[in-house]
Formats: sequence, C-alpha cells, structure tokens
Amino acid sequence: MPLTPRPLLLATLAFGLLATAASVAHAAPSTARRTPTHEDLWLLKRVGAPVASPNGQWVAFNVTEPAYDDKQVSDVWLVATNGTQPPRRLTNTRAGESGLTWSADSRRLAFSSKRDGDDAAQVYVLDLAQGGDAQRVTSLVTGAKAPQFSPDGTQLLFISNPYPGAMSEADNKKAQEAEKARKYNARVYTGFPVRNWDRWVDTRRPHVYVQASDGTATARDLLAGTKLAAMPGYGGRSGDGGEDMDVTWTPDGKAVVFAASTDRDQSAHAFTSMNLWQVPTTGGEPLRLTAEGDSWARPRFSADGNWLAALYERRSGDKVYVATQLASVPWSTTGGDFSKRVLVTAGFDRAVSSFVLAPDSKQAWFSAEDMGGENLYAVPLAGGKVRTVVAPEHGVYTNVSTGVAKSSAMVAAYESASAPVEIVRVDAAKGTHTALTHFNDTTLAQLDLPPVEEFWFTSKRGANIHNFLVRPPGFDPAKQYPLFVMLHGGPHTMWRDQFVLRWNYHLLASRGIVFVLTNYTGSTGFGEAFAQGIQHDPLIGPGLEVNEAATAAIAKYPFIDGARQCAGGASYGGHLANWLQASTTHYRCLVSHAGLVNLEAQWGTSDTIYGREVNMGGPHWEGGKGWQEQNPIKYAAKFRTPVLVTVGEQDFRVPLNNSLEYWSALQRMQVPSKLIVFPEENHWILKGENSRFWYAEVQDWLAKYLLP
Repeated sequence: MPLTPRPLLLATLAFGLLATAASVAHAAPSTARRTPTHEDLWLLKRVGAPVASPNGQWVAFNVTEPAYDDKQVSDVWLVATNGTQPPRRLTNTRAGESGLTWSADSRRLAFSSKRDGDDAAQVYVLDLAQGGDAQRVTSLVTGAKAPQFSPDGTQLLFISNPYPGAMSEADNKKAQEAEKARKYNARVYTGFPVRNWDRWVDTRRPHVYVQASDGTATARDLLAGTKLAAMPGYGGRSGDGGEDMDVTWTPDGKAVVFAASTDRDQSAHAFTSMNLWQVPTTGGEPLRLTAEGDSWARPRFSADGNWLAALYERRSGDKVYVATQLASVPWSTTGGDFSKRVLVTAGFDRAVSSFVLAPDSKQAWFSAEDMGGENLYAVPLAGGKVRTVVAPEHGVYTNVSTGVAKSSAMVAAYESASAPVEIVRVDAAKGTHTALTHFNDTTLAQLDLPPVEEFWFTSKRGANIHNFLVRPPGFDPAKQYPLFVMLHGGPHTMWRDQFVLRWNYHLLASRGIVFVLTNYTGSTGFGEAFAQGIQHDPLIGPGLEVNEAATAAIAKYPFIDGARQCAGGASYGGHLANWLQASTTHYRCLVSHAGLVNLEAQWGTSDTIYGREVNMGGPHWEGGKGWQEQNPIKYAAKFRTPVLVTVGEQDFRVPLNNSLEYWSALQRMQVPSKLIVFPEENHWILKGENSRFWYAEVQDWLAKYLLP
C-alpha cells in the first residue's frame, strides 16, 4: 500500500518551509541561550520506557540521575496519565530497578533489583495501595529478572539462568559452589557462538520460572529437564545487555508463551531463528507453536484474549536484512490457530519497532522508523490498512504503551535531537501529544540546541538520499563554518531526530562546526529494498553517497566553507571512515571509533560472522571480488588523511585487533594519527569521565584541522 506519513515530495516541500523558518530563527547569534557543555548533557536526567497501568490511570517508569562518579542513582517514578499531578518518586535506593510490570488490578508493581544483601538481582513487589517499601519475593542463587503477574495476580513468572542440568535450587547452589571452588580458570566451547558484544557466552541459558506472587512458595523452573532446554541450539534473544527471553501469560493463566531458539549453535554457517513455544505452568515438554525458519519475538495477548500478536521476521535465504512485521493469530480456550496467521503490516514498507494491543482488542498501536523519524501507527488485528496516528514534524516516539481499560490512553517516550526522552500521552484523534513529565526543561531552556534540519539530494546512482544538518550554537549566517560529515553505525540503522549521548550532534558542533548526517543506502526507515541495497556493496556505494552529501550541503548552504571538511563515525560508521581513508583525499581529517580496516580479520574475530559472509556473497577464501575491492587494508599504500582512532578494549563486535591493524598501517605509512584505547569500555564509551575525555579529544582533533 502507498506510504502516507512522510512521502518524499511532502518531505522536500516541508524542508523548504523549514529552511526558510530556520534562516529567520538563526538570523543573528543567540544571546539568550548558551553553548552546551559535556556536563550539561551528561547530567540531564534519563527517562526510561513508560509502562501503563492496566486501569489506564498511571504510568510507571525509571529515571536515572547520572553522575561522573559512583553516585549515579536510578529509581522508579509514577505519573498520572491525565496530567493532573506531577510525577512522584516511588523508590529511593542506590540500586536501579528494571523490568517494571503491573498487576492486573493496578495495585502492585514488580521489578528486578540487586539490593543490599543480594548476590544477584531478585524480584521485588511494591504494593502501592498498602504503601511501604518493596518486598523481595525471590531468592534464587542465579537471580531473577523480567517479572510478570499472572492474570489473577496470584503468581509471578520471571526469567533466570540456571546451571546446565539443574533440576532444583539445590542443584544450582551445588553447581555454583563447585564453580567457585575449582582451581583452574578456562572457557571451553564446542560450537558457536562464543561471544556477544562485550561478554563471553557461558553455559547458562534463560529458563521460565513461576512462583506465588507473595513469595511464599518455591519457584518452579518450567523448562528444567525438558528436551528443548537440553538442545545445543537452545537460547533466548541476544542483545547488547546479554540474553533475554520474551514471555507472556496465556489469558487463562494456565500456561505461558515464550520465544526461544533451537538453532543458535548453527550461527557460524546459517541464519538462526526464534520460535514461539507454549508450556503449562505445571511444567512439561513445551509445545512448538510456529514453524521453523522464520523468527518471532515479543508475544502478547489482547485484553479479550482472542488474539496473540508478535513481531515477525520472514527468513529470506540470501538477504541479511528483512523488515520486522507485526503478525496476529486468533486465540481461543484451546490455543492459537496459526494456520490463520495474519501479517497485519503486510504492504507497509517500514519495520515495526514497538507495539501494544489497543484496549478495544481490535487494533494494534505501533511505532516505526520513517525517513529520520519514528512515528505512531494503528492497524486492525484482523488485517487492513495501516493508519498514521502521529507523524511529528520533529522527534521520535518509542516504547509505546497502554492499559487495558477502555478509557486507556496511548503513552510513549518522546524525544528529539534538542531534548532527551520525556513521557507523553498521545491523542490519536488529534494527532498530537501532551507531555506528562518535564524533568529537563529547566536545563534545556538555558542551552542553544537548535532543531535539526532536513535536506535531500539525488545521488549519481539515482537514489534519493536523506540528510540532517546541524547548525552550531550561536549560529551566524554571515560567517563561514567548516563541515563534518558524521557516519552512522549499523549499517541497518538511520540517523534520527533523536537525543543521543554517545555522538551528540550539538556537543560535537559546539565549537563552531556544521554537521551533516547522511542516511546512505543501507539505512532503515526508507523501505526494505533501500536497506537491502547495501548487500554485496558494503562500502563503495555508501562512501560515494557520503562524499556527494558533503558536496550537496556545500552547494545548498552558503555558510559552509567547502575548503574545510572532515568525516567520521563509529561501528559501521567507523568502517566507512576507514573506507574514506582508502578511497579519497576529500577530507582534511577523519575520526574512526570501533571501525574495521580488514574485512577478513573482522569476519574471523567478531562475535557475529555469517551475515558478513552472506553480505559479501560468500566466505573470503572463495576469492569473491568484494573481499578484495572493498577491504580498506588492501589500499594501505594510499593512506594519507590524518585520523583519530579510538576503541574500547572490551569490544567483541569490532574487536581491538582491527584498530591495532589500522594503527600499524597508519604508522607504517607515516600518516599523522592518534590511537586511544579505553581498557574498561566496550563497543561504546559509557563511563562519564571516559566520555568527557573522548569528546575533548575529538573536539581538539577537529579543531586542529578545521578551525583557525
């Protein structure tokens, strides 16, 4: 079906109006607001995902109050969805809380936390009606996370990672004691995977547990002793925070439905999948609900119990990227009829990010990326036309949530490049939202953080390429500014009108540099085919589009000094920066964080490998030309551009060896360069002081080559 949210023509026209308005807004240097500092942005409060109460009256969420030392705190807050009361803090402890969930009567909140006396995170329950402190209800040596109340509120399910073969808590205690007592320290593997982002994969896999919600009974491991859990390919969903499991209660509370893999051990030579399974709360061998091959995630039931919905990805054998869709399945007292599965977003050429089922049990509300934004949509669960709910001029919506009462409103997290996340209530009829929280308004009112601007150009290959432009604080149209082209990671992500800390647009621009953020071929949010367009062309095509973006920006904006240009990025953006090193002398300097320089070395040392192989058309030993023609290290003799190379030593996605190989080549070719290794960091620079140091080094590097 045709896309209606932000079509190219409308976006182009909107940009023209926006550019005119922005020219007026930036007609003179700002005097009312000041240039942001690292401290300003780092210390802004960080608001987590909203979790609406079933009765639709409240929203619970986490708020982190950052610090540069170990005094950072995170607590649970509550706000009324009608906006009549200011948010209030529910917890006040040093330990943070995660996995917030409500009981069906909206009286209790459960969460996971590692508090004083806990050796591992446990589940706590806070009774809002009764008051007082949260009470711990689990005591497992392997910890407990991601709790959910049963429909009648008498039980909790949660996730824990038991030791292999353990049938009871006593078995887990015995295994833990043996592990602590052993005199050697070694990791042993007989299959893939062995690493994930910044941690080594161990032998413990996630299981589903159920116990009384008041903590009076022993927790039951529903997967202990099952054939499923014993399979070498069994596992949950891997993310940058470890391994999770998507699970939900069935409407009658007699079973749970969860997503799990049975083929993760094949990930070195094949794409893997996640299937939906059902197991009774009394235990037993889980029943597979979905067919092998395609992947399912985040199952949830409608309020009336008649639908099961989940995220769905079809597996196409030769495609690395496939767009995530939303699927629904009719459900009855006898279970789901998967032969009547409906792909409710079929024909909607955008990937679903987050979703909830509306209180009327007839439609789903979901968020999806679209051309630099993330909008809210609605679609009937039985299938039908996708309808745009809100497509804001600026910013993105994420983590949509709602209650089950008919009067429940949709709530979401909303942010833009000029302001971090706040919780909002969405008015679907008007296509607007109302902010329910204002944690950072006072600080933001003092800072010059102009909204990002959009522009498009047509590449020489005929693709319509979307870009953001960021003006520096105190912008003066009479001045000439140098240009930095910033390269996003992924590659299957996109630059968004979103507040980010790791590469904050405004902070990097704060010394007087214009930034251009290009959504080159391979980016998401522009249709599945556009994202797939990078396959077999991982660097050359996007690299050319980056250079064209710089040229287009210089032609469009007279305040950009085309004689002063640099470029850089992280992760895939680092890969692309290294390709620019190999393919052009267009830039005065480069910045490369967590970037590969040798495709072959990256294939052999990264925590994920098969997708890289498919992306190149086969393994590198088969001699495919892509491995030779698009491998930066093969062009080391041409390296000339000064470059700042930074890397986290604990990064297993783009391991340290690639940065060291790049550094060695730069030194061999006598290219002006600097290498910074962060021993405690992973793929991202996450610690406050390390981040402050990294920003200062990047800003100094850019000033050296771009500023007078």
